[in-house]
Amino acid sequence: MKKDSRNGELLGAHLRRVLNAKVYDVASETPLEKAEALSARTGCDIWLKREDLQPVHSFKLRGAYNKMSRLPREVLARGVLAASAGNHAQGVALAARKLGCKATIVMPVTTPEIKVAAVRALGAEIVQAGDSYSDCAVEAARLERESGLCFIPPYDDLDVIAGQGTLALEILRQRTDPVDAVFVQVGGGGLAAGVAALVKAVRPEIKVFGVEPEDSDCMRRSIEAGRRVEMADVGLFADGVAVKKPGRITFDFCRRFLDGIVLVSTDETCAAIKDGFEATRAVFEPAGALAVAAAKKYAARKGRRGRETYVCIVSGANMNFDRIRFVSEQTEIGEGREAVFDCEIPERPGAFKSFIAAIGGRNITEFNYRRSSADRAHVFVGMAVRDRAEASAAAAALRKKGIPSIDLSDDKVAKEHIRFMVGGCAGDIRGERVFAFRFPERPGALRDFLDHIAGRWDITLFHYRSHGSDQGRVLCGFSVPEKDRKAFDSVLSEIGYLRREVTEDPAYRHFLGGKA
Repeated sequence: MKKDSRNGELLGAHLRRVLNAKVYDVASETPLEKAEALSARTGCDIWLKREDLQPVHSFKLRGAYNKMSRLPREVLARGVLAASAGNHAQGVALAARKLGCKATIVMPVTTPEIKVAAVRALGAEIVQAGDSYSDCAVEAARLERESGLCFIPPYDDLDVIAGQGTLALEILRQRTDPVDAVFVQVGGGGLAAGVAALVKAVRPEIKVFGVEPEDSDCMRRSIEAGRRVEMADVGLFADGVAVKKPGRITFDFCRRFLDGIVLVSTDETCAAIKDGFEATRAVFEPAGALAVAAAKKYAARKGRRGRETYVCIVSGANMNFDRIRFVSEQTEIGEGREAVFDCEIPERPGAFKSFIAAIGGRNITEFNYRRSSADRAHVFVGMAVRDRAEASAAAAALRKKGIPSIDLSDDKVAKEHIRFMVGGCAGDIRGERVFAFRFPERPGALRDFLDHIAGRWDITLFHYRSHGSDQGRVLCGFSVPEKDRKAFDSVLSEIGYLRREVTEDPAYRHFLGGKA
């Protein structure tokens, strides 16, 4: 916690707001449950605060209702307005139904129908605009000016923050024994601000750690810079925390009262979703599982130096069903229990058999083989391992047998595309450049892309596979003559889709590129 003379004043004011918060007309006091198997595996006592059990399956209704219940009657009579991709929308809609006022929610056109239907079922009017929350916020600002509706902020408001802080008050009441750390996810920062300030006001000896995805860490960057930083792009797998810039109030609270921020990967988040399912038989949404992923990572760093107690906030469980497949595929790698290798073997009789023998008794999870030239072949192989140390030992054993190998376990291109495409090299294509794109998941996205490219450059490779997120992951190759490189780059910038060139990625080069 950052030391500052104003801390006491802020903590006292926040504590009073939390104690006077109105949330239980709509919210439930959710249980604090011990994750027995996860505790045994990590050597720590890990407790789950089950906000997935709220009526709208997330914590968001706490802050929304606390804010709305304090509005004057004449303001409520005009109606309220919110911009949200899902959880805040449901919280505002439920609060509006309870208070008897009209709610208008602006949601992206890319929002899964299950979330749109849930908000509509609560009686809200839905306006869909743009591909992202940022687009919705612009449209909501326009509607606010024109209609006189009262905008309900998703996080950057003292009453919203106090409503979320009631969650922390429950934790401290439910767990009177010592707690070493609380882990709380960070998007715009409302939940983290409310929890951290309440904990520091009542039991300052407890550490509070914010948790962000590695590709959506606007709060960590802001705290390090000493000012609010806006990210150009954010990852959307954990869509509940996909925020480009933290709030003004929430940034101030988080920089003062958080003890640090833990970053977690998509793979680690997927593994935490599995841990949550095994502990509760509930499927947490990616943002909801972040705190579990962080507690595991923090416990692993500390090692087993004394048994500590951690509380993880499960912030929600509004999971799209079609995303579960991707979570399942990524879980083994996220837990470090699957290693993926690119191995090179000679093209001669008996080499394939020798390779299998070199793997030994390990369980093979995936196997793709393709001859790449007259004298050698590349094998894409996955194998079950206990941890990263065993993966390194497996790679060393292969090299000892004279089999070169590259560990692709952390190679996104390999995991998202190449493993599904092994089967052919195109060595005769001149000037091939390959990019990993993020396409918006909306009708017409591919058509818009082709309208810019068609007739100018040949597409030499294309792979898309739905991962159940707001953006499609696409691997695309182009034949681009040297003289056209500048014009080609300019067109890609014009299209505006997120992209990363992966022409030199080893998995592409070995399995699809026809290069050494």
